[in-house]
Amino acid sequence: MKIATWNVNSLRARADRVEAWLERSDADVLAIQETKCKDENFPWELFERAGYEVAHFGLSQWNGVAIVSRVGLEDVQRTFAGQPEFGKGGKDPIQEARAMSAVCGGVRVWSLYVPNGRGLQDEHMGYKLQWLDVLRGEAKAWLEADPEAKLALVGDWNIAPKDEDVWDIELFKREGYTHVSEPERAAFQAFLDLGFTDPVRAEHPGPGVYTYWDYTQLRFPRKEGMRIDFQLLSPALAKSVTRTWIDRDERKGKGASDHAPVVVEFSEGTEA
Repeated sequence: MKIATWNVNSLRARADRVEAWLERSDADVLAIQETKCKDENFPWELFERAGYEVAHFGLSQWNGVAIVSRVGLEDVQRTFAGQPEFGKGGKDPIQEARAMSAVCGGVRVWSLYVPNGRGLQDEHMGYKLQWLDVLRGEAKAWLEADPEAKLALVGDWNIAPKDEDVWDIELFKREGYTHVSEPERAAFQAFLDLGFTDPVRAEHPGPGVYTYWDYTQLRFPRKEGMRIDFQLLSPALAKSVTRTWIDRDERKGKGASDHAPVVVEFSEGTEA
C-alpha cells in the first residue's frame, strides 16, 4: 500500500496535474492539503472516475483538506477533539478546515494542514503552537488506548525541524523567520517523543532534501527549499515501511504546486 501527502495549493487550479500524478504514482491513499475550495465546488468527479473514494473538508477559499483512497474510506472525522479555533483579533473564531481523518486499508490517516504562524510575534503563532499541543495530546491518547494502532499523521506541518531542512539557516535565524523557532521545533519533537517516526528522513537524510520551494526569487531552480511536509507514523505502522520518496519532479513545469508529494510504501499485510 502506498500513502502519499501533498499540499496542492489549490486543487481546482491543479486538477489535471493531480489526476495525472495519481495515475503515474499508483498511490492508494492521498492526503491533500490546501484544497482552497468548499465542499460544493470540490472536484469530486476527478477522483471518482479514477476509482477513488473521497472525503473533503472545506469552508472557504482558504485551507481545506481531503483524503482520497482506493483501499476503503471509513469513519471519516472532521477536526480532532478540542481542535483550537481561530479568528483574527479574536473575532468570530471557528475551527478551520485544517484536519480530517479516515480509516484507509486499516490505517487511520490524518490529513493535516498545520497553521503557518506568520510571524514570531503574530497571534497566529500562538494559535499554531496551541493547535499542535492539542493534537499531540490527542495522539498520545490514541497510542495509550491502543499501542498497536496504525496511525499516519501526514501533511504540511509548516515546521523545519532541523537546521538542514532550510537552504540557509543563518538567514532564517538572522531575519527571525518562522518554521525554525525553538517553540515550533519543540512542538514537532513532541510527536517523535511519543514514538512517532519519520521514515522519509531515515531513508533520505539532508541537507538539501526539501519538500517545498517558494514561487519567488527562483527558489526551485536555485535549490533553495525547505523540508516541511512529513509523514509521522505510529510504531505499529512504521514496522511495515518498505520504501519512501519525495517526488521532486512534480514541482517542475507550468502550474506546479510549491510543494512536492511525499510518499511512503508499506509491505503487503499492512491492511487490517
